[in-house]
Amino acid sequence: MLKLRVGGPRVLGGARRTFALVASQYNPNFVQGLVDHAATELMTVIPNSRLLLHQVPGAFEIPLIVQELAARAEQEINVVIALGVIIHGDTDHGELLSRTVTDALQQIALSNRIPIIHQVLSCRDEEQAKVRCLEAKYNRGTEAARAAIKMADLLDQLRA
Repeated sequence: MLKLRVGGPRVLGGARRTFALVASQYNPNFVQGLVDHAATELMTVIPNSRLLLHQVPGAFEIPLIVQELAARAEQEINVVIALGVIIHGDTDHGELLSRTVTDALQQIALSNRIPIIHQVLSCRDEEQAKVRCLEAKYNRGTEAARAAIKMADLLDQLRA
């Protein structure tokens, strides 16, 4: 029987990886928490990795930059990580935005055959965003980095 490995990082000294982070500038304190945690995890697990940070005005702009990066991924980028925070208000705008970004990122990943880690969070309120972006226990930036590493490893194995 195969056992799933769960838990913290394992330090890899192998092939150099390039990770592109596309981060929204909207809700900057929360998004910066995601970026910081993702970068820390990536550099801890793969110390020789290269991180590229691309900032966009808001969540709606993330898919366009992800598409541009995905189009040239074979030459230089192993995984793209999309980071943003949408805090829902009294209108349907947050829900529409969340669905649009999610659908676009999935289509880009499938069309370009590159892992895109989706951590454009859809939060009910600032407290929920705080727990997921600033605190360590449930930090989605850390989770995004771990998923990125696993996907890069898996695709390398499948494509070898």
